[in-house]
Amino acid sequence: MGSTHGLEHTQDKRTLNDNMAESYHRLPLEVDSLRDMFSKGIFYGRLRLNSFGFRWDDEVNINEQALRKNHSIAGFGGSLIYKSAYLNGFSLGAGLYATQAYGSLEDKEAALYKSGKGTLSRRDLFNKGKQSILTFAQAYLEYKNKQLSMKVGRQIFESFLTASNDTKMIPNTFEGLTLNVNTLEDTEVKIAYLTKQKLRDHSSFHHVLASADITEENLENFYSQNDDSAMHIGLSQSKLDAAGIEDRLIVFDAHNKSVENLLVHMNYTAVPELISSAMLQLDYAFNVDGLSIIPALRYMQQFDNGAGQIAGANLKTITEGYSKPESLDSWLLGARVDLGQDAWHLRFGYTKIADKGDIVAPWRGFPTAGFTRTMAQYNWYANTITYMLRAEYDFEKAGLFSGLKTFVHYAIQDFDDKKAGVIFSDSEVLTLDILQESQSIPNLYIKFRMGHVFGDAQKGDITKLDPSYDEARFEINYLF
Repeated sequence: MGSTHGLEHTQDKRTLNDNMAESYHRLPLEVDSLRDMFSKGIFYGRLRLNSFGFRWDDEVNINEQALRKNHSIAGFGGSLIYKSAYLNGFSLGAGLYATQAYGSLEDKEAALYKSGKGTLSRRDLFNKGKQSILTFAQAYLEYKNKQLSMKVGRQIFESFLTASNDTKMIPNTFEGLTLNVNTLEDTEVKIAYLTKQKLRDHSSFHHVLASADITEENLENFYSQNDDSAMHIGLSQSKLDAAGIEDRLIVFDAHNKSVENLLVHMNYTAVPELISSAMLQLDYAFNVDGLSIIPALRYMQQFDNGAGQIAGANLKTITEGYSKPESLDSWLLGARVDLGQDAWHLRFGYTKIADKGDIVAPWRGFPTAGFTRTMAQYNWYANTITYMLRAEYDFEKAGLFSGLKTFVHYAIQDFDDKKAGVIFSDSEVLTLDILQESQSIPNLYIKFRMGHVFGDAQKGDITKLDPSYDEARFEINYLF
């Protein structure tokens, strides 16, 4: 569903990557009039179904109040995105997203959704009994020339710690100003100043690094601010207001390919007066008798600029067992090696988090992603070590089934047993992904995912719940 006016030598095709994020192979070009700017823009449509089933090995109730409950949920919806043509380098873009969910839990049990929570707004469900979202998650003005692209407004911004993470119904987006620069040879630079965020399961924009203040008398604030699973809940809006701190996210992200076979990725992400981080990643590619080998190293240093004094070293504010309870200074080390030949691809990954503060990253870009993170896992608490094996097989490359890929992940997660605030106990994770691009129906994608987490409850001086569960996901996407 898109006008072909203003297009020259572009592919009439959109695709989804392995994470179901859209890639655009046709974009509007430059026009000469305001009328053509709008009439020769392009609409991009998407219909979507996401369904989830989740079963704990150990459901938990305290005083007849459920803390864990098995559930299923499905979301139906889609998106309509418009990109105008360019007039003197200027363009307008907007994205309207909708989801209607049907879940097995009661309205007041909104907090118990783990799998599939991105198909609805838990705040709207809890307060209004509403299981739908209709939102303009994107609405921006863009200026582009040969050297740079600048956007202001609501938009997707991909970097090391910020991501659309579009695995549910609505992507994670931001409000602010972003700049893409390609003036340096073999180098791509992204810069962002972000003032608001809209997580996937929110109907409105909210703080980028402030949690809601919730009391029994003020339950309408439930899930009103940043409630991402990686959010530091001690950084409440009232505490930041009292300290006169406005949470604003500043990002500098660069990729350089000036050395043959070497990819250098650098990132700096900061919320001034609270926390910042610097990351360097090196990927080197070479071949041995047709076997592709790509070793990589990632180092991230997190700097506490005041957040630890306000909120403590642990994301849940439980700081017993931390050597410096009021410091979020920390670091992360990751290593991996990729081996690939023809249809096969293997990855061996390792990450270690320093025995210092937890890593703060509630913007849907995951610090251990691409190295050891598996489906729905958060393995960047203090003193966590993870090992992962990933295997990929492309049936199309093997000449067997067109459009079919499979992925298997196996991870061993070693969390710190002596820290109650590290709420997870040791576990092993096994996941299977099957992705099929239909050959009979163009632009139809089907994805099936299943995961099994197995571990044991931790008992003794520090008690942690059994992390074991089974999860299944089924997704259908149709692009038009």
